[in-house]
Amino acid sequence: MAKVYSSILASHEEFIRKQRMFFVGSAPLSGDGHVNISPKGYNVLRILSPNDIAYLDLTGSGNETSAHLKENHRITFMFAAFEGPPLILRLYGRGEVILPGTAEWDELAPHFNILPGARQIVRARIETVKTSCGFSVPFYSYDGERDTLHQWAENKSKQQLEDYRQKKNSVSMDGMITPLGERSGE
Repeated sequence: MAKVYSSILASHEEFIRKQRMFFVGSAPLSGDGHVNISPKGYNVLRILSPNDIAYLDLTGSGNETSAHLKENHRITFMFAAFEGPPLILRLYGRGEVILPGTAEWDELAPHFNILPGARQIVRARIETVKTSCGFSVPFYSYDGERDTLHQWAENKSKQQLEDYRQKKNSVSMDGMITPLGERSGE
């Protein structure tokens, strides 16, 4: 049932574009550190090539993926069919965090509708694509995106967002410095 590929095929891209949510997994090298799985909504993922993807990352209560990528670059994306034929698709790769104000940001930002609270772009070079059956994934109906995060970010000034990120997004729950924390120490 499971199949492994070295890049994103056209059929994989078609499936990914239909998904309204995806999950990002990362972990520190330390066995004592926390594995992180983060759900992502909104239309923030872009397939740049069969082995290159990026997503616009919005301000949240933590920044675990960013800290893990800074340490070891390992990242996994998972897409699951909640409608239509069953399928689970995983993308395994090496990621990096791209911050506003950098040449890389200027290169990638035009691919996105920059949403309120955008804090960074996560880019990954995909090394392995794996599909599996998804037979046990239940059906769910999509009712729409939540606007809570957008409203929260729109009600903050630029300085308030920077202060929040300094407090909540500079260090992971395992004490690892994120690229945002590194930048604030400059």
